[in-house]
Amino acid sequence: MMKPPARPKEWTEEEVATGVLVLADGTVFEGKGLGSIGAKVGEVCFNTAMTGYQEILTDPSYASQIIAFTFPHIGNVGTNAEDDEAMNIAACGAVFKADITAPSNYRNTGHLDQWLKRRGLIAICGIDTRALTVRIREAGMPHGVIAHDPAGRFDRVALQREAAQWRGLEGLDLAKEVSCTQTYASDQTRWHWGEGFGRLDNPLFHVVAMDFGIKRNILRALSDIGAKVTVVPASASAETILALNPDGVFLSNGPGDPAATGAYAVPVIQTLIASGKPVFGICLGHQMLGLAAGGRTAKMHQGHHGANHPVKDKTTGKVEIVSMNHGFTVDKASLPANVVETHVSLFDGTNCGIAWLDRPVFGVQYHPEASPGPQDSHYLFERFAQAMRKAR
Repeated sequence: MMKPPARPKEWTEEEVATGVLVLADGTVFEGKGLGSIGAKVGEVCFNTAMTGYQEILTDPSYASQIIAFTFPHIGNVGTNAEDDEAMNIAACGAVFKADITAPSNYRNTGHLDQWLKRRGLIAICGIDTRALTVRIREAGMPHGVIAHDPAGRFDRVALQREAAQWRGLEGLDLAKEVSCTQTYASDQTRWHWGEGFGRLDNPLFHVVAMDFGIKRNILRALSDIGAKVTVVPASASAETILALNPDGVFLSNGPGDPAATGAYAVPVIQTLIASGKPVFGICLGHQMLGLAAGGRTAKMHQGHHGANHPVKDKTTGKVEIVSMNHGFTVDKASLPANVVETHVSLFDGTNCGIAWLDRPVFGVQYHPEASPGPQDSHYLFERFAQAMRKAR
């Protein structure tokens, strides 16, 4: 049953909605359409980050998701090519409270709305994002359809039906859709004020990165510790990876259900672990390490999406503020005795890090590359470097 649409208070009855967000339960949010024209179905989540909207929208881990930003002013620093985390956008859509803010930043090269149009991303503004956030927090991440039509012609019943019939993320392998198809090398280092990006001149290590939807700044963070990086597709075999003779193996972030991707990736990862090579996983890579250990993963109620999440490093007792973007979690109770929990979320107690007691293998659920987000966790890349030094 369709519910009365939620319209912005400042609208008059004569104004026509050019953008809608229709949820599977019949809830309709009406607003102004932005970006590309059309309609897309996905899982609706909210992100609490106050900065970094471009990095968030280009994060491949958001495949098949519609991102509602809780921070009301999006677009204020414009856009620029340096901040893209991937070539193509995998997210289904974006939801803003206010209309896109006019850009005001020396690095700006283009208005966010034009950027959205060029990349085929549908967006909507002018809705009550607080009401949507509360709905997600209380009832979980719903399936929804985001649509933009300048003429305001929407078949809301058909859109609700599409949302209700969508299969959802559970059991869905999306890594294969965002992974690279060919092996390539990366030697770009992190951005520095007044200098931009750099290049690695004298590599100390060779790291092979399995690309399940890797973010560019992760590759830069690896280069910053002196690693020449060879990126291989998600479907790469253990024999292919080991033949490259890496000092260490990195398992990247990515979208979808880790159990579905793990059907073909976990046996590969288990072989890599058995080889004795240092292995470091982030986000989806961390979850698949949990599966490779014999553990389980589970779908979360609302997930973790933001740049202000407190995590405790149990190995040091320190608390760090981190960026997160995930809708699945490792069940720490399912881990074997030789794998310990190293990090834990202080929001809900879910697992945020694991490490092997008898192997140079570890992973974290969050994003230590800090794109966007705090830089509290850069030390994890140095831990990886130390593991590679020790393994030589």
